[in-house]
Amino acid sequence: MSAPDLYFVYILANRPRGAIYVGVTNELVRRVSEHRQLLVAGHTKKYVITQLVWFEAHDSIEAAIAREKRLKRWRRAWKNELIEEMNPTWRDLWFDLVDQDEAQA
Repeated sequence: MSAPDLYFVYILANRPRGAIYVGVTNELVRRVSEHRQLLVAGHTKKYVITQLVWFEAHDSIEAAIAREKRLKRWRRAWKNELIEEMNPTWRDLWFDLVDQDEAQA
């Protein structure tokens, strides 16, 4: 089995400027789906953090993990600014990734 071409750093939120989670994955649709179904124990499940509000792709897992670690050290205000540069209304980007039939599942 070959390695995936892209790795993603992502931020989920439970509402605009609410609780957030920063993560990394090689399968963004699958991982966000797990969060949306509250299958991931911990912070995201406790605070119902299910909305994809920001993500970026990286060519290597090393670069993605390094970016995730940097973002986790950022102040909350900086994370909010990063999200709002890409997504000023904190719209759930999940629906941009999947077709409507899959999103309903």
